[in-house]
Amino acid sequence: MQSAGSSHTGSGYLMIMLHAHLPYIRYPEHEHFLEENWLYEAMTETYIPLITILENLVADGVDFRIALSLTPPLVEMLNDDLLMSRYQRYLSALIELSGREIYRNRKDIRFRELATMYRKRFLKTRQLFENVYRRDLITPFIKLMESGRVEIATCSATHAYLPALMPKPIAVETQIQLAVKHYTKFFGKKPRGLWLPECGFTPAMDPLLKDAGLGYFFLESHGVVNNSPGSRKNIYTSVKTPAGLTAFARDNISSRQVWSADEGYPGDAAYRDFYRDIGFDLDFDYISPYLPDGIRTFTGLKYYRITNRSSTRKKPYNREKALQKAKLHAADFIKRREKQILSLNRQLKIRPLVTAAFDAELFGHWWFEGPEWLNHMLRKGAGNGKVFCFVTPSEFIAENPATEILDPSLSSWGQKGYSSTWIAASNSWVYKHMHRAAKRMHELSAKNIKARGWEKRALNQAARELLLAQASDWAFMMQKEKASEFATRKFTEHLTNFSTLYHEITAGSINRDHLAFLERKNNIFSDIDFRMYARNSLEKLIS
Repeated sequence: MQSAGSSHTGSGYLMIMLHAHLPYIRYPEHEHFLEENWLYEAMTETYIPLITILENLVADGVDFRIALSLTPPLVEMLNDDLLMSRYQRYLSALIELSGREIYRNRKDIRFRELATMYRKRFLKTRQLFENVYRRDLITPFIKLMESGRVEIATCSATHAYLPALMPKPIAVETQIQLAVKHYTKFFGKKPRGLWLPECGFTPAMDPLLKDAGLGYFFLESHGVVNNSPGSRKNIYTSVKTPAGLTAFARDNISSRQVWSADEGYPGDAAYRDFYRDIGFDLDFDYISPYLPDGIRTFTGLKYYRITNRSSTRKKPYNREKALQKAKLHAADFIKRREKQILSLNRQLKIRPLVTAAFDAELFGHWWFEGPEWLNHMLRKGAGNGKVFCFVTPSEFIAENPATEILDPSLSSWGQKGYSSTWIAASNSWVYKHMHRAAKRMHELSAKNIKARGWEKRALNQAARELLLAQASDWAFMMQKEKASEFATRKFTEHLTNFSTLYHEITAGSINRDHLAFLERKNNIFSDIDFRMYARNSLEKLIS
């Protein structure tokens, strides 16, 4: 096995990058809260299967490489005792429900076998979570990173769409600096790179990334082409920014093959249909005990395959056939990457780097067979005859340091490639409030830099509320009919909390009970220092 940093052979490189993120949702004042299930679903279907697969690959001596980004909100939630206790309750309910489903389907072997499969999966997941990982999913990721085969990057503090915050640079600077500090706290060393939320980049961010001590970031392919017309080569190697960082461009060809709803693998007729869930299909009186607050939602028990995307008539899911298809699709992906890399090698006269980047939650949550596909793909690719080698960002930089200086342009992986997804008619109203709050936070921090006691606690909580309001998730969901109400409520909630604290601090009259409530509820970044928003004033104080 090659050790991290060793020299690779072959005609090119393949970098697999999985971005793991969920918005920070935590409601201790409610016994059940529907949107908390987003975390539990992802843990069951994506994060625990992903850890298990990567651990098995390491144990089997497979010479794979993969890069991950774990966002601070996700890391915080995975490290939260309350949420992890609630996850145990969530799993217990699924185990009970799947047991009832085995009985309900006792006369139909097709659905009975599927219910049995789900119960075994839930039992195995609980055994791993409680007995193997000890309710701690961060440590397994650290151990995978220590193996040299997995590299973990950070992301901005609350997954803010940074180009939209640039009118107040202190907001962007704090998002980046806090992310680095947070990563160092949990992973024991500073991150080498950062996944830009939504791949959102604008040139003014370059020096801010450099000042945080970061070495690389990822962006969309047109971000490295627009300022260098005709240079497709920039997509398939790394480029150096004016500040000296390395930029990796996401390859749309490999991405489309996996992610596209029309032509991607997950749309295959044999795969499990995400939307046909017993939480919607079964009689309400029967299923309601397993629905938070009695609202119909996904349970994770789904009995049908996609069959035909243009029809609502679905056939029963066949797990064995679906796994066979995942193996075939993994081999097809490797074959196409070999062909692509050999072609680029001939055309561009370089050993090209194909950066295939995806949301981690695609694998398992949205695409049920995704983890198995990933497993087969990494095993197949590691023994592909060295047409290409898997590589991590740091390995590639060490072997192929970027020499061409390029100033990447404004870009994102959103619709149309720029900012229209996060700055549109449905959500653009949020930014005037964000900018005003950032300005107020900066002024408050500079004015009260020596704050102590309750005043300091209020300033720290104001910083938390501002950061949580800045999450790109809210603006994104405001464009989605089913999620817009919740997203608007979340943004408004955090902004209102900030405004209340701002006025109390300004007036010198802090409601201690309300502050303590907010500290218990929105307890992200336990060691936050509000003075990050007063960096210039802090530097003067220290000097």
